[in-house]
Amino acid sequence: MAKVTVENLTKTYGKTTAVRNISFDLEDNEFFVLFGPAGAGKTTILNMIAGIGDPDEGRICFDGQSMNFIESSKRNVAMVFENYALYPHLTIYENIASSMRTKAHREPEEVIDREVKRIASLLRLEGLLDRKPSQVSNGQKQRAALGRAMVRKPNIFLMDEPLAHLDAKLRNAMRKELKAMQDKLQTTTLYVTHDYAEAMSLGDRIAVIHQGEICQIGTAEEVYNMPATEFVARMFGDSEINILQGVLHREDSTLKLVLPLSNRTYELPRHTAEVLEASGRKQVDVGLRSSAVRYSWRPEEGYVKGTVYIMEPLGNKVELTVKTEGGAVRLMVPVTETPDVDETIYLAFDVSGGIFFDSDSKEYIVCQKEAAGKEGKG
Repeated sequence: MAKVTVENLTKTYGKTTAVRNISFDLEDNEFFVLFGPAGAGKTTILNMIAGIGDPDEGRICFDGQSMNFIESSKRNVAMVFENYALYPHLTIYENIASSMRTKAHREPEEVIDREVKRIASLLRLEGLLDRKPSQVSNGQKQRAALGRAMVRKPNIFLMDEPLAHLDAKLRNAMRKELKAMQDKLQTTTLYVTHDYAEAMSLGDRIAVIHQGEICQIGTAEEVYNMPATEFVARMFGDSEINILQGVLHREDSTLKLVLPLSNRTYELPRHTAEVLEASGRKQVDVGLRSSAVRYSWRPEEGYVKGTVYIMEPLGNKVELTVKTEGGAVRLMVPVTETPDVDETIYLAFDVSGGIFFDSDSKEYIVCQKEAAGKEGKG
């Protein structure tokens, strides 16, 4: 395996800049995820690392050696594609073995047989090796495509949304299998996805990309609890985070928060208040996930009145979009308490669980998780 370094990578197509000044390090044996919406530049980065495309600017290094002028066939990378890319006329055994029969990576037949059967056992494909791709399920095709990459010992595995074409149940199962395989094989992997659940469950670290630029690199906990921008915050979570406008003011020598939506003054955790006061801001955006939104079916002090606008059943829970005078608020409720559309509901907000952003730049300032950590250390 190898350490991969990407420095100031830029790629344009005509007047369109697909990737702009991208930099990150992929450590040896790390599972690194490129996560972002369609068109963000994820696959472009993957192709440049593989050697399929050349950067206009910047450098790609494997273990300190520049790969910019090295042919893709000599970079020793293994790719898994979104559409499986299996040879339809070959059996599953022959498809997996094909990567060990190329001129660049040819191995003796006894080595090929041993490695194909080892990988087939790991992927639970032992009884399917004699079948053609048309004779197996989509999940089995995807495992065969993974096996073709895994049977070699490349510098890095490159995976371009390999689970995108699977149904939801199979995608969840394959996600668990990928995680288990990573733990067993200790491989260096760069994984591209637009699914936040895949990114959070698989990645040792996640790079969030938007419009060809990296917004944030961090662990799943960091990008979820301390998102660098409001865009990053909106990309993670079962229901999209609520961004409410807040006003800061001093009361009894203490900095407090007013949410115009609820017309209520809130106490702030000590460290959060210190950071916000030091910033000198008068207005902030407050990000509140569903867990920080309480609800009631009858009027209560401190609760704001709303109307159920959209109801989306999700198995054992229901996602509600509630219309209020100050805008829409999203939250989750148990399926046993499912309301009707247009039914009245009352909401309250726990700002101690809020994530605070600059109201102009939309960049992260502070959050309760960070504050709790620093107060604990103190």
